[in-house]
Amino acid sequence: MPEPHAAVDEAVVDRTPADTFVAPMGVMSTAPGDGREEAEAAKRGIRRRMPKLTLKLASGLVLVVGITLFGIIAPFFTQSPTFSGNPPLEPPSAEHWLGTTKLGYDVFAQLAQGTRGSLLIGIVAGTIALVLSVLFGVLAGYLGNWSDEILSLITNIMLVIPGLPLVMVIATYVPGRSWLLVAIVLGITAWAGPAVVLRAQSRSLRAREYVAASRVAGERTHRVILVEILPNLLPLLTAQFLFAIIFAILGEAGLSYLGLGPTGSITWGTMLNDAQTGQAIGTGAWWWFVPPGLMIALLGAGLSLINFSIDEIINPKLRIAPEYTRRVRKAAREGRGIAAEGSVA
Repeated sequence: MPEPHAAVDEAVVDRTPADTFVAPMGVMSTAPGDGREEAEAAKRGIRRRMPKLTLKLASGLVLVVGITLFGIIAPFFTQSPTFSGNPPLEPPSAEHWLGTTKLGYDVFAQLAQGTRGSLLIGIVAGTIALVLSVLFGVLAGYLGNWSDEILSLITNIMLVIPGLPLVMVIATYVPGRSWLLVAIVLGITAWAGPAVVLRAQSRSLRAREYVAASRVAGERTHRVILVEILPNLLPLLTAQFLFAIIFAILGEAGLSYLGLGPTGSITWGTMLNDAQTGQAIGTGAWWWFVPPGLMIALLGAGLSLINFSIDEIINPKLRIAPEYTRRVRKAAREGRGIAAEGSVA
């Protein structure tokens, strides 16, 4: 006759299927017929990491995609931006949609070419900043020990170096400045802040059970980072990439306005510099400086709206704030109060 505790143990074992194992996100089955359920669970996880299509996100996408398409397509349908055979300082007309400059350049043609140049600088600088922040932030947070100390030391040194003044000094001593050089310098000076954030997030993810399980299973370091850590940092990486693009475009516009931007290239910043040196404000040629300034503002607004939508995924408080606000307004209309825990009283 079996002992009582043995019977209890057998009952516990019988309630746990033999073909299951405990995973970080719950109990998953290894039965052949459950592959579809695992795929559906993976898709749901990806959907949770994607921002919801709200009015804010849709407005940002329309602005960014529209400006990008304008910069790609419009230069093929305009005259040369350096053609000076047009009448100088001509206001907008059917022949010249945005008028001409003091030297007879077509403003619409320059705006189309400048959009392409500014977008290239922003994308290249943002990519460089993102790669460096991942290398110095994620690696430092995951590896730890002496590697963390060395990488964090380099990051802290870059943090205390002022970015824009450094770019101004480099631009002053480099006579021939291409747009690529300006983008590289802007990208190198913009990665330290995001690297600090990524380091903190990577240290947190490194302590998770599924990451520890991968390390115990003998997975290589690069595979753990690429498969287990980076997918969880995707919303944060996207937000930092968009911020780096905004920073690079605004930085290039500021340098060009001071006469330290790329030489031989047309960007929104060089258009503003030409308008300033050509006394566009004094002569009343508003069509010369308003279009590039407006394009910078619209692109910055579009990227910011997308960034705000991504922040709602990273920060749970921002994700539940709209719903809570609607509940507060509904309760106020109905004459009810709101409890301290955030529930309608």
